[in-house]
Amino acid sequence: MDTRIAIALLHCFLFTTLVQSAPVSSPSALPPAFREAAERAKTLVEKILGDIPAVHAAAITTEGLTLSGSMQTSNLQMMVTSLGIPPAPVLKPLSERFSLDTCVQRMLAGGQLYQGLLGVLSDRLGGLKDLRADLRDLLTHITKMKEAAQLSSPDQNQILDLDPLDDTFKLQVAAHVTLTRLRSFCHDLIRSLRAAAAYRP
Repeated sequence: MDTRIAIALLHCFLFTTLVQSAPVSSPSALPPAFREAAERAKTLVEKILGDIPAVHAAAITTEGLTLSGSMQTSNLQMMVTSLGIPPAPVLKPLSERFSLDTCVQRMLAGGQLYQGLLGVLSDRLGGLKDLRADLRDLLTHITKMKEAAQLSSPDQNQILDLDPLDDTFKLQVAAHVTLTRLRSFCHDLIRSLRAAAAYRP
């Protein structure tokens, strides 16, 4: 074999190997602003979680409605159903079937849901406005995540169609359910925010 041909083939082989092994910078890599917003959102969710027990203790005075207790009586379960409080969107681990876009969309929808519920309840109960303000700030950080990553998640302001809270007990149950579900949603939110901050497209 001609020496020049052999050298040319060797160069081609080495070039191909280098190209295959070189790290490729993905055009869809998430910008630092996304991770910064995710970290700020996570810090705020941790604050909300820390505040919920004190808010619950101040707002819920009905005996038996505690954060540690479970609502086992059939009458109470029926009331919860009749109140029409919608469940928060389910947050799942990131995967091909549960994309970052879907995840952020559901974070926003859940935050908007609880901000709306606390808005309705804070008109009748004291001690909920600070929590609602924190949720507003949380939505700002999640919106920044969406914008930084240029995600297509649409804003979804859910219309609340609650049963009229026309007596104290209904109001207390509605507030208890909202705070209990918000606490559960925040735990899921922290896991999702950690995964989003570490996500590599």
